[in-house]
Amino acid sequence: MTGQTNPLTATLQAFDAANSKDPNLEQDREGKSHPKELLYAQRMSAELAQFVPEASDELQLAARAQHIERWIIPRADYPMDRAGYKRWRVTLGQHHAQRASAIMREHGYSDASCEQVATMLQKKQLKRDAEVQALEDVICLVFIRYYLEDFATKHSDEKLIDIIRKTWNKMSEKGHEHALQIDLAPHLQQLVGKALGA
Repeated sequence: MTGQTNPLTATLQAFDAANSKDPNLEQDREGKSHPKELLYAQRMSAELAQFVPEASDELQLAARAQHIERWIIPRADYPMDRAGYKRWRVTLGQHHAQRASAIMREHGYSDASCEQVATMLQKKQLKRDAEVQALEDVICLVFIRYYLEDFATKHSDEKLIDIIRKTWNKMSEKGHEHALQIDLAPHLQQLVGKALGA
């Protein structure tokens, strides 16, 4: 029998076990179905590995837990207006932070590490804390790489240009460099060009 799994691996596996309970399924690019938030979490980790190869345990954990158990707090439970959306997002951030911290403690992480991950998941100190900013960059890169095309089928070009601009404004210069290297479909490349050139 081999030695015990290290705390980082064990905690990531526990996050995956929680997200594997997502009843919503999504197909990957090969057409295979996965629990939606499990697929998202694994995409976040893969993107982080490219963006910050030497990421701390805390940043790796925050990336994997970014949407942990997101499905249990549905958007439909909140008013369908801007204020309702903001309340939903704040509640989600608090839930992700609490669940991630609880699982981390079960695997031996300190209160300081748990607090660090909670801060990242609630987007505190954005633009001021390098790891919070790195997490935000990875979120934006994953959106552009995997979800922008689907978004484009549901919204007008005008709305998409606005979304791309808002996404861009959240990112660092390093994030911008990585975003411009993503291989997008031609119509999406044009929209990005319009959003950034205007």
